[in-house]
Amino acid sequence: MSKSFVGPRLKRLREERGLTQVAVAQKLEVSASYYNQLENNQRPLTPALMSRVAELFKVESQFFSDGEEARLVSDMRAALAASAPDEAVALAELKQVASELPAMGRALVAIERRHRQAVERVEAMARRLNDVGTDVMSALPPMPYEEVRDFFYARHNYIAPLDELAEHIAHEAGLKPGRALSALVERLETKHGVQVVRDDVTEHDTVTQRRFLAELRELHLASHLSEGQAAFQIATQLAFLEAQPLIDDVANEASFSSQEARALSRVGLAHHFAGALVMPYGSFLAAAEAVHYDIERLCQTFGTGYETTCHRLSTLQRASAPGVPFFFMRVDRAGNISKRQSATDFHFSRVGGTCPLWNVYEAFAQPGRILVQLAQMPDGRTYLWIARTVSHGRRSFGAPEKVFAIGLGCDLRHAHRLVYSRGLDLKDVSQATPIGMGCKVCDRPACPQRAFPPVGRPLAVDENESRYEPYPVQPRG
Repeated sequence: MSKSFVGPRLKRLREERGLTQVAVAQKLEVSASYYNQLENNQRPLTPALMSRVAELFKVESQFFSDGEEARLVSDMRAALAASAPDEAVALAELKQVASELPAMGRALVAIERRHRQAVERVEAMARRLNDVGTDVMSALPPMPYEEVRDFFYARHNYIAPLDELAEHIAHEAGLKPGRALSALVERLETKHGVQVVRDDVTEHDTVTQRRFLAELRELHLASHLSEGQAAFQIATQLAFLEAQPLIDDVANEASFSSQEARALSRVGLAHHFAGALVMPYGSFLAAAEAVHYDIERLCQTFGTGYETTCHRLSTLQRASAPGVPFFFMRVDRAGNISKRQSATDFHFSRVGGTCPLWNVYEAFAQPGRILVQLAQMPDGRTYLWIARTVSHGRRSFGAPEKVFAIGLGCDLRHAHRLVYSRGLDLKDVSQATPIGMGCKVCDRPACPQRAFPPVGRPLAVDENESRYEPYPVQPRG
């Protein structure tokens, strides 16, 4: 890790704990004048001293990462573009807010988000009722799914207590990679007196995969589930049976604004536990490192599906043994992002649309094939992306099939650890595909796939040049 100027964050940590500069300097075994220079950004925080600071204040080294600031700057730019397009705020000012006043920056982003959610609900209700006042709708809380997604996002998609408990239970139950189903069925029966029943899916119920009938002590699983999928569903039920108090504690600490968000978070936490039970942290990380994060080989080893394996890879951020910090996304053909988890600082805009140059969309044209892409954001950050389609459903002729593209990405500095970087010149970023966070907040003026100008920053149009197509060309006849 390079030297970092993190004075404002260092000062905030000290003041939150009511300590003086002299007291902190003594604990760090440096002079008071040296520490004063650190807080005033006159000296950088070296990696060696950073680890001592992290231990003293009980924070992870990621607290001092530039990635957190970059994420906040992007969020603030998107918020201002959506809510105050006429107010031109320089990038340098946004960086200063993110560095010195991060709480204010996060508050700004939260205000814009709640405003946007309120407007969306007003529009939805107006379409239904044709007469809904904005004064009633403006006070609505944030959407539950976004609130839960931000909860996992803030924790880099790793919940330590649940992950550690799941690993302990996996060892206790003798779960073996790829052969977890029988051990999970046995634990469910012997420890909880619950029998597993496989049900045929009816034409009226093609979605339900797991039903727990507490009064009968039966766990019903859909018959079409593969062995790996059945193991995951049983592990999810074990989460509610064996980790319920811990799940409740974690959910309650988050202070969600609604009961719906709290219930949704409990499901997400149970799924996190299930993934950690079927793919225990230590053995899964060791296997991933051994095969250089080859996803398909990990699927074969642990008997899990492609999507589930990718999701687990995005959670390997235990402080004592971190894996590659991945960003995980699931998107459909229309660009709807139904899953978004992050252990790193990459993210797309919340203000509508992702980038059509991103390889997850190309994956739909080549189903089942893994596509690799070096992609560079407007701020110069470059990422390695792996994309592939997965499908669900279609259990009978004529039944609709759900198809998604799964995207798994990491920062370029970690790319050499992945098998997917073979044959790529990681030192030549000029070959990276230029992508953005979505047209509404992307500054690239000459993008061939631009759908419309960025909000608040209209494109310059020359009447003597035909470069843009602001309106569709209608054919004659």
